[in-house]
Amino acid sequence: MRFGRSGFKLCARALLGGAGGFGGGYLGTRFLGAHIESDFRNSKLVTQSDMKVELLPALTDNYMYLLIDEETKEAAVVDPVQPQKVVDAVKKHGVNLTTVLTTHHHWDHAGGNEKLVKLVSGLRVYGGDSRVGALTQKVTHLMTFKVGSLNVKCLYTPCHTSGHICYLVMKPNSSEPPAVFTGDTLFVAGCGKFFEGTAEEMYKALIDILGRLAPETRVYCGHEYTINNLKFARHVEPHNSAIKEKLAWAKEQYDKGEPTIPSTIAEEFTFNPFMRVREKAVQQHAGQSDAIATMGAIRREKDNFKVPRD
Repeated sequence: MRFGRSGFKLCARALLGGAGGFGGGYLGTRFLGAHIESDFRNSKLVTQSDMKVELLPALTDNYMYLLIDEETKEAAVVDPVQPQKVVDAVKKHGVNLTTVLTTHHHWDHAGGNEKLVKLVSGLRVYGGDSRVGALTQKVTHLMTFKVGSLNVKCLYTPCHTSGHICYLVMKPNSSEPPAVFTGDTLFVAGCGKFFEGTAEEMYKALIDILGRLAPETRVYCGHEYTINNLKFARHVEPHNSAIKEKLAWAKEQYDKGEPTIPSTIAEEFTFNPFMRVREKAVQQHAGQSDAIATMGAIRREKDNFKVPRD
């Protein structure tokens, strides 16, 4: 059977955006064939005066990110699962790739590390887990280092995996918003499954660590799960207008092959049920009066949620 571009998207949208990857149960390339969705998902360049971030679609619903320091043209890549695509982007921008930022050890995030270090010599490979391939520097919570003139701060967010790291990137004295690369901890309108952790750990990660970042911080997550995440959010809070508006926008973006990323920390507090576990409406839906218990309850519910086809 053959699909046109729009026909395949409709099929893919029904299957993806929260169903795929280690972030939410796996459908991915083993089911649809390698790299099919990334063929029609467009890359995107987010330009600031201090940094550029190019979103590089990978596999079925993953994102890799090329982070470029505008001052020095030094670059880092986040979760380079398709190394050749990264090398091509580096050549296109004419930058010096020095660093790999690995959020966690799952193959769809760290599986390209070994090949990339063979393609590009001298790379520093950061991660928070000894299971990360080609690791040269194991990091810990609040550890900092530089990519060119940019400051990178490591945020330890165990739960999805026990060694998960998010990377906060900013330039000192810049008026531009910081960027945070959240892997499979925080998605647009969702969070990762609790494969190696607890509701209490995810609460700490989302509310106490990521939730305390500057509201304007741009969130670059590991997967394009936004539509299905928002459908679950709508189920949790059917009267939340922010959810309805974001879902309509996300569908438009997806149909054009455009990313729904980045969001911001401020936005996530308006439509992400896992960041809204202190809200009465979310607690009432979960039948709980405690935020951490609510976190656990809605994660269990989402694990078994049948996504509507609308």
